[in-house]
Amino acid sequence: MDLQALFSPQSVAVIGASATPGKIGHTVLKNMIDAGFPGRLIPVNPKGGEIEGLPAVTSVAELPRGLDLGVICIPRQFVLDSLRELAAIGARAAIVITAGFKEVGRSGYHLEQEMAGIAREHGMALLGPNCLGLIDTASRVNATFATGKPQPGSIAFFSQSGALCVAILDWAAGAGVGFSSFISLGNKAVLDEADMLQWLGRDDKTRVILGYLENVQDGQAFLARATEVTRNKPIIMLKSGTTAAGARAASSHTGAIAGSDQAYGAAFHKAGIIRAERVSELFDLARAFATQPLPKGPNLAVVTNAGGPGILAADAAERSRLIMASLSPSTLDKLKAFLPAYASLYNPIDIIGDADAERFRKTLAAVAADEHVHSLLVVLAPTATADVEAIAKAVARIAKESGKPVFGCFMGSKGVATGQSILMDAGVPVYQFPEPAIASIEALARYAEWRASPEPERVEITRDLNEARRIIEEARRWGVREIVEFQAQELLRAYNLPTPQTRLARSSEEAATAAGEIGYPVVLKIASAQISHKSDVGGVAVGLKNLKEVLHAFTDITSRAQRMRPEAYIMGCLVQAMAPKGSREVIVGFKRDDQFGPLVMFGLGGIYVEVLKDISFRLAPLSLADARDMIREVRSYMLLKGFRGEPAVNFQALERIILTMSALAMDFPEIYEAEFNPVLAGEQGAIVADVRLSLSS
Repeated sequence: MDLQALFSPQSVAVIGASATPGKIGHTVLKNMIDAGFPGRLIPVNPKGGEIEGLPAVTSVAELPRGLDLGVICIPRQFVLDSLRELAAIGARAAIVITAGFKEVGRSGYHLEQEMAGIAREHGMALLGPNCLGLIDTASRVNATFATGKPQPGSIAFFSQSGALCVAILDWAAGAGVGFSSFISLGNKAVLDEADMLQWLGRDDKTRVILGYLENVQDGQAFLARATEVTRNKPIIMLKSGTTAAGARAASSHTGAIAGSDQAYGAAFHKAGIIRAERVSELFDLARAFATQPLPKGPNLAVVTNAGGPGILAADAAERSRLIMASLSPSTLDKLKAFLPAYASLYNPIDIIGDADAERFRKTLAAVAADEHVHSLLVVLAPTATADVEAIAKAVARIAKESGKPVFGCFMGSKGVATGQSILMDAGVPVYQFPEPAIASIEALARYAEWRASPEPERVEITRDLNEARRIIEEARRWGVREIVEFQAQELLRAYNLPTPQTRLARSSEEAATAAGEIGYPVVLKIASAQISHKSDVGGVAVGLKNLKEVLHAFTDITSRAQRMRPEAYIMGCLVQAMAPKGSREVIVGFKRDDQFGPLVMFGLGGIYVEVLKDISFRLAPLSLADARDMIREVRSYMLLKGFRGEPAVNFQALERIILTMSALAMDFPEIYEAEFNPVLAGEQGAIVADVRLSLSS
């Protein structure tokens, strides 16, 4: 949808314009006037006359045909009629500021649906309802009822929360942050975050896109737009409302852990979106991206006049993906030539508390010129000898000349306020403490890495789709929602997944026969479609070494399961070969997120997965790099890699199982959840020892 008429209108009508200060219709009209809107501005009020020196028309029908933008701020009961009248005169865009639609319940929801239908039928770009409005500083449009107006800038911001918009506008005015566009989405009856990303991604005036999300309307459209945009400009998002209210009760470990927040995190990762955890971080990152070039690598140098703060910065860098740069010998020689003998030349570079502006300048020039240094942080403590103003000017000059990202950390408040102002005016991000500065530098480095990354490498998984479809359709015919292990084994074979030898035994005698055929030792597991978590009912016995142990275990397991779950139909026990010695248990699963699709999980397996939550997530379809990264992200990676003489597991075998889970999720949308737990990984390979699938209703 073309949003030109919304962001750069030539003619605007304020429907509900009022001559009474304090009313929304008056504030919107006054804001448009105060913004210096150069086009035709028309108040609409049944009384006619003049409002703020502009002649008013008495109805929408009197507006000129082909109007660009109508801003509706009238009571709810009149909104639809006004929208129909706008459509009749061929208006290209509308903003509905009025509240009282789907946010108030069923009646409002139906009105909003009707509103959306009118807009779509006539190709009208509709923003809102229940929104603050829109600002575009380049077009000198301020179609909001907010107080004050933002400075022009290269940051665009959109939000579902109008109240947050008002607060951020007020904060930005005090912090000197400027915007290219400022959009309140409201209820998103027609235009949503995906539409904003598409428009702002192509907007030459916008360098950085910020967003506050409560939910996403169309997850796939959002991902597609965001992935396209982040290859050219950064998107920074603050996400709230991460609890998936009304989500289905989870019947698996994966379902219990894979919630809304994990899905959004995986979606942001897949699209290259930078996630902020707090409003303050959102704007720290915005200023960094709006003013600094991207670093050419992760190497950071810290220059300071105070040892303690320098160490804090180094500690924060160590916890991040940044690397404290090793200075070249020629740079060290330059520093030795003018720094005191007692200065610390090795990163962080401590030039001592008596450093003046000239010492700072010469040090920064030498360090910034080092090809091993990709970004630079200047940490200043306001000592008695420090000329804060002169040092700030030296930092600003180096930032301008170096072509590398330069950040300031001027610690304190009153004593460094002048220096902080100088740096902000020069476009150098400045912070009071090292940690947020490091976080911003790391975000730049991560984004630079994302921009430079190649297109994901897809791996083709061989499988018998016809056989897999037959198994699922058969379960559907029987009315089965849960496909548990003894049934799901066939599906694993259709996907060529390695599994241990398994037999279904309906009696202790059958169990004994199966154990003899498989070979001792064996495992016995309860077989019941109604029992997903076997260990919860004591339904697993491992390491059974002989006939006597198998007979006793079968009776013990089945009788306990019948006692603890009397409603369950017990088919018997699965008899399964033991895993190779030294195998490590991991879990591979997925849950289908309602907005973004299959969310694939990998982590430490067995019964402790929900307690330890040592897990990683990605959205399907996965690339080979996704599978590799998922394994390496978990804290237990070192256990898989080999510890104290233990051999490493076969990572290629694990990667294949993860990619197969992704393929299964994409092949069959009717599978809501799936879980391989445990997957037994060893030096020679990995086998799926237990499986459970859940079909959607």
